[in-house]
Amino acid sequence: MPEHSGEVSREEPPVKLGLALPHYDFSFPRPGPATFDRVAGYAERAESGGLSEVWVSDHFWSDLARYGGPPGRRGLLECWTTLSALAARTSSVRLGTLVLAVGFRPPPLLAKMAAALDQLSGGRLDLGLGAGWYQDEYEANGIPFPRPGERLAMLEECLGVLRAMLDAAPAPASYHGRFFQVSDAPVNPGPVQRPRPPLWVGGRRDRLLGTVARAADGWNTTWAISHQQYEARLEVLRAACAAADRPFQSVRRSLGIATLIGRDADDVVERWRRLQAWAPGGALDKVELADWAATRLVGTPEEVVEQLRRWDGLGVEQVVCSFSNVPFAIFEDEQLDLLVELVLPRLA
Repeated sequence: MPEHSGEVSREEPPVKLGLALPHYDFSFPRPGPATFDRVAGYAERAESGGLSEVWVSDHFWSDLARYGGPPGRRGLLECWTTLSALAARTSSVRLGTLVLAVGFRPPPLLAKMAAALDQLSGGRLDLGLGAGWYQDEYEANGIPFPRPGERLAMLEECLGVLRAMLDAAPAPASYHGRFFQVSDAPVNPGPVQRPRPPLWVGGRRDRLLGTVARAADGWNTTWAISHQQYEARLEVLRAACAAADRPFQSVRRSLGIATLIGRDADDVVERWRRLQAWAPGGALDKVELADWAATRLVGTPEEVVEQLRRWDGLGVEQVVCSFSNVPFAIFEDEQLDLLVELVLPRLA
C-alpha cells in the first residue's frame, strides 16, 4: 500500500493547471502529421506560460468513431519515447502519462524505464496507469486482453511491483503475485523523486476506485464530469478508503476535462461555433453549447476561475485541460493563450 501522508498537500496556486498535450494527427488546429517538433512546441508554450504539467496518452492508434467522428485508425507518437524527448526540450514542467495501459509493458521493465525518465527529467515524472480498455489495439498487436476483473487485478499487481522496486531502489526488491513476480531485482540508478514518482490511476468505476484506495498515490478521471457527478464518485472512493484502512484525504486527485474559454459571453458562443466547425466528422453539429458545457470547463475567464475553485474545494490539485471535444487536442491556439493570460493569474 502507498505511504499515506494524511491531508492532501497544497501549493500555490490552489489548483494547478496542466495541458493534455496534442500528439495525434487530428490534434491540431490544422490537420497533419503529429511530428515531434509540433508536439514539443505546445509543451514549450505550456512551460513558458506557467502551466504545471503536460500529459501524454498511451495508445498504438486512436479511432475517432469513439468520439462521434469518422472511423479509422489515426496515428500518434508513442507515449514514453515522446516524454523522454520532451525531458530534454523542457526544464520545469512536469511530464505525465495519462495513462499507461497495463499489458503493454512488463512491470519490472516499466520500473526501470520510470527511474530512467525521472533521472533524465530531473525528477519531473508523474506515472499514470490504467487497466486498459481499447480491445482493438491489444488484439491487433498480439497482446492478451483479459476480462475486466483480471485486468484490474493486473493493474493492482503492477502498482505493487512499481512500489516495491522504486521504493527500494537502488537495492534489490522482490514481489510475488498471481501475474507478476520479481526476485531480488534492483533498479539502479533509482528515481530522483523519493520514495518514487507519484503513481496515479485513471478511471471512475467502483472497482477501479477500490484499486486506487489500496495501491495508488492518486486518482485521475476524464474528460467530462459535473461537480455533482464527481462528488458521487468521491463517496465511492471514501468507502473504498475506509475498507482499505486508508485516510481518504491521502488520495491525491487530478482531473482531465474538455475546456473552452472565451473573453466574454458572446466570445464563448463564437468560439463554440469554431469548435463545432473543427470537430472531426461534425460530431458537435447538433449539440447545444449549454448541454456540452454542463460537464466541461467552459466560460469566460471569470466563470472558468469560479469552476476551478469549486474543483479545488473538492480536493482536485490539478486540472488537465484538453481544448476540444476529443482528448489531447487543441482546436485553436488562442485557447492556450487565454488560459495562461486570463485564467492562471486569477488563481494566484
